[in-house]
Amino acid sequence: MSKLKKQPRPKAETPKGFRDYFGYELIQRQKLLNDISEVYQLYGFSALESSAVETVEALGKFLPDIDRPNEGVFAWEEDDTWLALRYDLTAPLARVYSQFRNDLPNPYRRYSMGPVWRNEKPGLGRYRQFYQCDADTVGSSNLAADVEICTLLCDALEAAGISRGDYIVKVNNRKILNGVMEVAGLLKPDDVDYKINERGTVLRAIDKLDRLGVRNISELLGRGRKDDSGDFTKGANLSEEQIKIILSFVQSKGSTATETIRNLTDLVKGSAVGLAGVNELETILELTESQGYMSDQVYLDPSVVRGLGYYTGPVYEAELTFQVFDETGGKRSFGSVAGGGRYDDLIKRFTGQEVPATGISIGVDRLMAALAANDDRSTELNGPVIVTVMDKGMLASYQNIASELRSAGIAAEVYMGNPKNFGNQLKYADKRNSPIAIIEGSEEIGKGVIQLKDLLLGSEIAKGATLEQWKSQPAQTEVLRGNLVAEVRKILNRDR
Repeated sequence: MSKLKKQPRPKAETPKGFRDYFGYELIQRQKLLNDISEVYQLYGFSALESSAVETVEALGKFLPDIDRPNEGVFAWEEDDTWLALRYDLTAPLARVYSQFRNDLPNPYRRYSMGPVWRNEKPGLGRYRQFYQCDADTVGSSNLAADVEICTLLCDALEAAGISRGDYIVKVNNRKILNGVMEVAGLLKPDDVDYKINERGTVLRAIDKLDRLGVRNISELLGRGRKDDSGDFTKGANLSEEQIKIILSFVQSKGSTATETIRNLTDLVKGSAVGLAGVNELETILELTESQGYMSDQVYLDPSVVRGLGYYTGPVYEAELTFQVFDETGGKRSFGSVAGGGRYDDLIKRFTGQEVPATGISIGVDRLMAALAANDDRSTELNGPVIVTVMDKGMLASYQNIASELRSAGIAAEVYMGNPKNFGNQLKYADKRNSPIAIIEGSEEIGKGVIQLKDLLLGSEIAKGATLEQWKSQPAQTEVLRGNLVAEVRKILNRDR
């Protein structure tokens, strides 16, 4: 009888395109979400948590860069129905509003926060699971709702810690692009399906302008482009004249908003939908400026089209303008952290009736990375105060110390490992990024004192403090046991 094959051990590795989050990252993310949600609430938006799983039919086919067999989503079949993890928070909102519209106020103003999943080709800084933070108004065709989204986004970014001057909210209008498509012979107002595939390819190409540049975009508008890895992306197969028209659109930005408006007007002459889009852009800029949001915050940019296919009117993109170092050591602008727009046809799929809607989505992971890149301080948060164990027979005393600190609102824990090697206890405290280690033995108890080791100060001393600095501020001090909380607070406030 042959021996049974030994079951191989599973590999301890994170699946490709996913990542794990640890302590301080989660704390930072929650703080960021709290800061943004406060702004959303100030604007009158109410919270919604929708299901992470939707039917594929409900989600619809709106993703850009479809390069996966199941069209960009993680999907599976169950009881003759295809289900999928949501790829954003907007498509689920359309389903929720359609399902509960009789019970919801009109307009319905909601914000949502949570993870989304996309079955796309992963790359550097591009993950298949990421957090979004959305705000939407459903049921209002008033252009003031679009204006509000722009001002909301400015306020949310500043609340998150991005200073004015370090971001710009770029605004465009899909109607203008439709007008350009019409002029280029790629769209017929009375035939929605006319050259729909070509238009989709054009849309995705324009959306990559910042990353690929004009020359590569021109190739995607023509026969196609081969990237650095050798992969070939099929193009839209437009004529030279059509390519010229499209490129004129993405390069129509002038030195002033007035000049850009004039260029766009000339480009879409003869297209009613295109001219309507230009007029809407003018109104948005006028209304944002009237509220004190000037061109250094809200800016007209014709290259912004957004990759998702459900946008029908104004589109927005928030870009961070400060410089960061890339993986090669070169300097570059950080780039986009948020985007959105008007999507008046998305809910119509469920109701049969047009329901106007507009909203914004902030990429939380991108924003966290931006905040870290723009802050010279360590992103690591302090861990708990560590109560070391000098004598196993004194465990009750150590627990009392920790309890006393917790009652005062100070995070603390008693070392739970093997206390035999004191050095290992300090190594543990270092890995926890603990600010203080507390030391108490029988000698200290007899004297009514306790030892406080300032680990952060000790770390600074180790980096090269002078002898005089060491003498003036020793890293370990002896304090009265009754003054424990006050002395710990003093160290924490000094190290902050």
